[in-house]
Parts: sequence; C-alpha cells; structure tokens
Amino acid sequence: MFEGSCVALVTPMTATGEIDEKVLENLVEWHIQEGTQAIVVAGTTGESATLTPAEHHHLTAMVCKIAGKRISIIAGTGTNATASTISLTQAAKELGVDGCLIVTPYYNRPTQLGLIEHYRAIAKAVSVPILLYNVPTRTACDLLPETVATLSHVPNIVGIKEATGNLQRLLSLIEKCKNGFKFYSGDDPTALEFMRFGGHGVISITTNVVPGLMQRMCRYALAKEYDKAQILDNTMMQLHQMMIVEANPIPVKWALNNLGKIDNGIRLPLTPLSLAHHDKMKQALQTAGVNCENH
Repeated sequence: MFEGSCVALVTPMTATGEIDEKVLENLVEWHIQEGTQAIVVAGTTGESATLTPAEHHHLTAMVCKIAGKRISIIAGTGTNATASTISLTQAAKELGVDGCLIVTPYYNRPTQLGLIEHYRAIAKAVSVPILLYNVPTRTACDLLPETVATLSHVPNIVGIKEATGNLQRLLSLIEKCKNGFKFYSGDDPTALEFMRFGGHGVISITTNVVPGLMQRMCRYALAKEYDKAQILDNTMMQLHQMMIVEANPIPVKWALNNLGKIDNGIRLPLTPLSLAHHDKMKQALQTAGVNCENH
C-alpha cells in the first residue's frame, strides 16, 4: 500500500465544532508537498468516535477529491459492530480510497475467534485492501500474533497497524504472518526501532506537525541509514512523547492551533490541552525546529 510516513490526519474543526473544509484542503496539500506517503482520514486522530456517518462520508469524500490520486488515502472505518463497519467500509470503497484501516471492536471485548470472524466478514463483504489496527490501550481488545497470522491469509487483508509499542510483538508477527504482509507502527516513540526490526513504516500522530521531518526519518530508516534516521528522530522524541501526554488528538490539535495551522475546535468529551502542558509542548516544538506563532 505504502512504505514510510503516513499521517493519521486530524479533522480540523471550527471553534463551534464544524468540519473546517478550507483548512482540511490546506492540510492535505501540505502533506503532499512535504512528501508524506499516505493519509489516514477519519481515524482515531480524526475523532472518528464523534463523527456522524454522514460526516465520515463527507470527510472521506473531501480528502479523496482534494488529493486527486496524488497520495494514497486510507479511510478509518472500524466500529465496534461488524455490520456498521461493513457499511462504512463499503461507502469508503465507493469513494475511491486506496484502503481501509479497521480498528479492533472496542468495548465488546471479543474473543480471538470473534476477531477472526469479524475481519473475515468485512473482507468478504467489501473487496478493498484492509489494514488491521491493534491498539489495546484504547479498545480493551488485543489482536494476538497468532490471530493476525490467520487473518494475513485472507486475500484483501494486507497489513496491520500495530500500536502496542512492543518490538518483540513485531518480531513475532513477522515470523508468523504470510510473506508480503505489511507492518506499520502506531507508536511514534518506537517507530524508528520498529522499522529497524523489519516494519514498513508508521501511521503517525507526529507527522501532523512535522511531516517533512518524519518523511525524511522514515526514508533513511527504510534505506537502513540508521545513523541519519536516529539524528532526526532524536530531534522529534520530545514531540513524540508530548503527543500522548493527554488523550489523542488533544495534544496534536493544540500544537497545530498554536502553529496557526488549524482553529481550536475539538469535540466533547475531549477538551483542549491542559495549561500545565503548554510550555513543555512549545519546547518540544522548538526542539523539533518548529516556531510557535501563538502564545
């Protein structure tokens, strides 16, 4: 699907919570110019949990139209119900996305067999490339390597976003999964090591803020020029860590607003970044070579 840096794109919103279409266009164009390899729209970072189905469809349609096939577009279409996931995935396919990122069902806490049947049903219903998404800290559901290995043999399940930050988990996945299956980090602080251990790239929060820097770091990592990649990653490490100081996307939206890239809109139950973190965030941005506009 892609290799390198993929942005888990924020959904820019006005102060009253509506999707900001002009700013969305600016963000997509910026990522294309900076060399980002792919965009995930309407994922966790895009506040998918508070988007209505109509907004989800509209947002995905807008990003596909703006991109115009100049960059790969992956739609986040996972829910905690198989039927609604199929519906969102089918709608995304009809809009022309290059793939769908489907998170494990949250809250339900299915068994591993339940996860296999869930993903098989989606893959059978919609002939679009599917990326599995494992993020147990948010879903209370862990997609185990043996389960991923089984699913890797489903023809249109092509890879996984693995967000545990556990590099031993990656090694187990590589050992067990079908040849050609793709592995993407969902944990920015360990993404460089993830690629060093055999991963193909990262679906990143940090890329929202420093797309060019992340793209170069990934390019060096995939070329096995690890010393060059490490220098760039070191400049971003504080920023990686600040991106998760409160629930995503609270910190990244505050950072982008502070940089003048987006308005300050975020939907309840999420609230703006706590004042206690503002100075550290500004320091992290400056360490990564980004100058703050607002104070």
